[in-house]
Amino acid sequence: MTTRIAITGAAGRMGKALIEAAVAAGGADFTAAIVRPESSLIGADAGELAGLGKLGVALVGNLADVINDFDVLIDFTAPQATLDNIALCAQHGKQVVIGTTGFSEDEKQQLNKLADTAALCVASNFSTGVNLCFKLLDVAARVLSNGYDVEIVEAHHRHKVDSPSGTALRMGEVVANALDRDLGKVAVYGREGVIGVRDPQTIGFATVRGGDVVGDHTVSFMADGERIEITHKASSRLAFANGAVRAASWLQQRDSGLFDMQDVLELR
Repeated sequence: MTTRIAITGAAGRMGKALIEAAVAAGGADFTAAIVRPESSLIGADAGELAGLGKLGVALVGNLADVINDFDVLIDFTAPQATLDNIALCAQHGKQVVIGTTGFSEDEKQQLNKLADTAALCVASNFSTGVNLCFKLLDVAARVLSNGYDVEIVEAHHRHKVDSPSGTALRMGEVVANALDRDLGKVAVYGREGVIGVRDPQTIGFATVRGGDVVGDHTVSFMADGERIEITHKASSRLAFANGAVRAASWLQQRDSGLFDMQDVLELR
């Protein structure tokens, strides 16, 4: 079955990578591209914008204008825009792959409610390698549950607006859950001055921003005499885009519910 894919935020860096991945993927057909209503690029060919040549898919400024032209929407935009897009897709029986990060707790609740009527695949990171790391972190945390301090360091390009990254936070959640800790209570997001002896229950986060770093994440388990590190480094946004397109094809078979890449990759 061929999955017709729409991509919103199509003029951005991630949008262009998603277009490239959708065009290259077997079993997928790129059929719609959405940008901001005020964009000067409306009407341009999405393929030419992504450097792929003419594809015959024109950029539009309103999702409703192409609601009948796709099966699954891939959305890597901003929380409120994503929620609005999901609501429209739910009304028309469309599934949504969501790579947007930075949702507030209230927005997460809205997202959960929308999953009652639409099939949603939500992930902080759609890279196959990162999702394998999530599985490895769960195993590592359970084995290294005593005597190991946990620290998470992430680096991204200068344009990333949220910190820590959604992927780093998800890594922290995986470790905290495996250790039976509440990340909201044990996370430390910054250290300065005389901070005292490290609390062994804490999970530390450090953020680096600069240049064109696509995304680096390292989780360290540190004890007396040894250090174990699980690292993922992305060199291209295609790592995320290919996973999102894979998720779109998988999601088309579902009518409703909230899923993630662990479901898509059968890593549960």
